[in-house]
Amino acid sequence: MLPLGNIIRKHGISFHCYADDTQLYISTRPDETSELSKLTECVKNVKDWMTNNFLLLNSDKTEILLIGPKNNTQNLLTYNLQLDGCTVTSTTVKILGVILDSNLSFENYVSHVTKTAFFHLRNIAKLRNMLPVSDAEKLVHAFMTSRLDYCNALLGGCPASSINKLQIVQNAAARVLTRSRKYDHITPILKSLHWLPIRFRISYKIALLTYKALNGLAPAYLTSLLPRYNPSRSLRSQNSGLLVVPRIAKSTKGGRAFSGSQTLEQPS
Repeated sequence: MLPLGNIIRKHGISFHCYADDTQLYISTRPDETSELSKLTECVKNVKDWMTNNFLLLNSDKTEILLIGPKNNTQNLLTYNLQLDGCTVTSTTVKILGVILDSNLSFENYVSHVTKTAFFHLRNIAKLRNMLPVSDAEKLVHAFMTSRLDYCNALLGGCPASSINKLQIVQNAAARVLTRSRKYDHITPILKSLHWLPIRFRISYKIALLTYKALNGLAPAYLTSLLPRYNPSRSLRSQNSGLLVVPRIAKSTKGGRAFSGSQTLEQPS
């Protein structure tokens, strides 16, 4: 991927590569539509390089997503990426199994996880009477908990309505596993299974990523988002391991970014 990376960097575009998927991303102001033309030229150069090296750029799977506040992206709605004579655009894209939308609401992703998890739960429920608790719990973790926990740090700061949908899935799984009745109080059941509720699982994942980033166990691009707090004068808090709190409004999506959400996990 080294030659391909050199081509992308030449256009001043950031990127991530995973297996055979390459993600290009660029940040710009809504009125700087000319910056988006870099994407078209970059993709064209990438396609030419791949053609010259007997590789194929799959045009049918290429997608583009514009992310930003609704009021500030109206000028960008008419922008389309041209590839092989076809217009490439999308209202949602799937990146490593996570569905992103232009508002970063993750509603489509939560609905997809909920639908898939309930499909597997129905199948597990059919077999529950024939399985011991230990085997049934392995099935629940393999087919459901793994999906609830996958990339759940992205859901930090999401509306409670979205988190509650995932919590309903976990509650249903706990009732199937313990053979509890539908209207039994769920908190004692989750405690008996030692299962953290969904919102606490999200907080735990963010705290874990923060710990790894501060101790050299995470990629450099995550570590760079967590500057340590160094006061300009001697204070009692200077050795408390605090981080710089970014100046962002918690009511906006900026407060849901990793650099903002991790500050919620710091001791007060």
